[in-house]
Amino acid sequence: MARNRRKKSGPGPATPPLSPAALLKLFKEVKRPMSRAEVIRQLKLKKKDKSVVKDMLRELVEQGKLIRIRRGYGLAESMHCITGRLQIQRGGFGFVVPEDSRRKDVFINQRDIGDAWHGDKVVAAIIRENKGDRNNEGRIVRVLERGRKVLPVKVHKRMRGGDWLCRPTDPRLGFGIIAGLKDKSIEIRPGDIALCAPGERIDPTMWEGEITAYLGPETDISVQEALVKSNHNIRLRFPSAALAQAEAMPQEPSANDLSGRKDLCDKQFVTIDGATARDFDDAILVERAGKGYRLWVAIADVAHYVREGTPLDREALERSNSYYFPQSVEPMFPERLSNGLCSLNPEVKRLVMVACMETDAQGVTRRTELFPAVIRSHARLTYGQVKRGVLDKEPAEREKIGPVVPMLELAVELARKINSLRSGRGSLDFDLPEPEILFDIHGDTKDIRPKTRHFGHQLIEEFMIAANEAVAHFLIERELPCLFRIHPAADEERLKNLFRLLGQTDPSVVMPKEITPRALQKLIASQKGTDKEYVVNRMLLRSMKQAKYSPDNEGHFGLASQEYCHFTSPIRRYADLVVHRLVKAALAPGGEEQPSVAIPGRKKLFNIASQLSTRERAGMDAEREIHKRVMVLFMRNKVGMTFTGVISHITDYGFYVELREVMAEGMVRLSSMDDDYYTYWPQREMLVGERTGQAFKLGQAVEVMLDDASLERLELNFSLISVADSALDYKDLI
Repeated sequence: MARNRRKKSGPGPATPPLSPAALLKLFKEVKRPMSRAEVIRQLKLKKKDKSVVKDMLRELVEQGKLIRIRRGYGLAESMHCITGRLQIQRGGFGFVVPEDSRRKDVFINQRDIGDAWHGDKVVAAIIRENKGDRNNEGRIVRVLERGRKVLPVKVHKRMRGGDWLCRPTDPRLGFGIIAGLKDKSIEIRPGDIALCAPGERIDPTMWEGEITAYLGPETDISVQEALVKSNHNIRLRFPSAALAQAEAMPQEPSANDLSGRKDLCDKQFVTIDGATARDFDDAILVERAGKGYRLWVAIADVAHYVREGTPLDREALERSNSYYFPQSVEPMFPERLSNGLCSLNPEVKRLVMVACMETDAQGVTRRTELFPAVIRSHARLTYGQVKRGVLDKEPAEREKIGPVVPMLELAVELARKINSLRSGRGSLDFDLPEPEILFDIHGDTKDIRPKTRHFGHQLIEEFMIAANEAVAHFLIERELPCLFRIHPAADEERLKNLFRLLGQTDPSVVMPKEITPRALQKLIASQKGTDKEYVVNRMLLRSMKQAKYSPDNEGHFGLASQEYCHFTSPIRRYADLVVHRLVKAALAPGGEEQPSVAIPGRKKLFNIASQLSTRERAGMDAEREIHKRVMVLFMRNKVGMTFTGVISHITDYGFYVELREVMAEGMVRLSSMDDDYYTYWPQREMLVGERTGQAFKLGQAVEVMLDDASLERLELNFSLISVADSALDYKDLI
């Protein structure tokens, strides 16, 4: 009798691991929208997995990777949707900046913004695709995440029920909030600035909310700084784990820290910074080397103390930069590191990464060596000291800094040669002043004037650029990844407009066949000292695109550099910390094949680059906003006064005037001009009167009276008193 044998069952087909990535892959393979039930059938899952799939689908919708449609789901990218941050402009329209930095920004008409606010993470559906450089047009279909959980608001008045009527201080948020107090102990008055957590929308122009904290009177600069920090999500406190890690670090490098490093303590390194600087992350030294020079650039070795993945590292990546305000700083690292252990303070040993560059007699770098070292800064110098003692050769100042004067004079000699080389390749330097805010002893603004710049500043910039280029070249040469600082080519359409504008009055100015930094530099030089110098610098600056970080080397247009990264400021820029780690990986024992320091993959570098570029934009926007707020506060008591200035920008509704007496800018609106009807000629960047032929052009001198300084709208409004040029004949313009 045959024995009835049971067949052994094998392991069977493996069930693919259930994850959001697996769901996304399924949607891409099926190539059509699916319901939740279809997803479960396709993956051959059991009923017990139903809730897990539901959660994962919701997570993918929240991330903007799937779009909910009726009772199903579809791939956002297949439905012509993109995920990104909404940036609303003063005119009410906006742009969605995609998370994928390779995609163009999407224009959003004001009517298509819906419930979204400036700074929100949103999904936008593409409703019109435009060719060429024009932005695609879209409509907001979902708000994934509010850019701000708390809004700074100005308190206007108390309502009958005890709630307060408020308005966000950000002029791009055009709604009101009716808010109660979270804590009855919060005391506020009309005109105060407070923080408010918004709730539900009441109607298109009103939301409900809850006041969570009192900031103070709006005329206080520190209050203005606090609200700007809140507007741009700038972190104010370090997590306890990051602080604990910082506090556990020694005050001085230990003997173990010094092991394996070159001892350069006897070398005459110095730091050169602003008078108020407290963190010093770079020191320089220049020596003779035969007929050429030896340039040493020593940078604080933050990477030695802050290892990847630690609480300090995670917080530094979240912040991405240090943020500087007129009266305060929000550093990337706690002061224990930024002002202490990692700061190259004078007369103490500090760990550094050194770029030692040997140049020929002309200043061309012929050889670079990178290595860890320990230095002792021999002097903490200011730019003012370098100017007085070295550039102006003032005897009293030379005596104060006597021991380092010979080295500094050699440094100036080399820096001038490096500057000449950089200029020769076409590096762009715009001659436009930057504002500097001066305060009195009470903390009130007493003046806003152009920052003083001289070759003392340029000296450090030249050496830092040289070091950054040398480090980028070092990593490229070894075929290792790098986090590059890239700057795309200028906007061609705007440049064409500039050359067309200049060519109308100067036939020698013609559009070059190829737009290179050298061609633009020649244009700047050709107009220097003429009445068009201001116009050229302004319009060229507006044609420049924003620099950003990327693992792909696309060069730096503004510096005319083929290989560029950020290496010289790891205390205040996370990008530099990443590059330090990459350099350490290249130098690590075991060679390039198996370095003892991990090298991040391209995808990881791409994600880091995206985070850093986003936070850098936030920092720049915050800096612009606080300067506007201080400017408006400073000008408030000057309403009715007259000023002279130049036209800095022209639009179809008026022109902006940059004042000469104080670094402030405001607008003369066409609605305030009753002598004629004016037409905007965009191709010629001018406004022209239909009856009088009076033309308003960039760079034109005008006299204006200040009519209004509005903190709510962050703007100055002027009325025109007189104009330098007489009326033009139409024949001269056509």
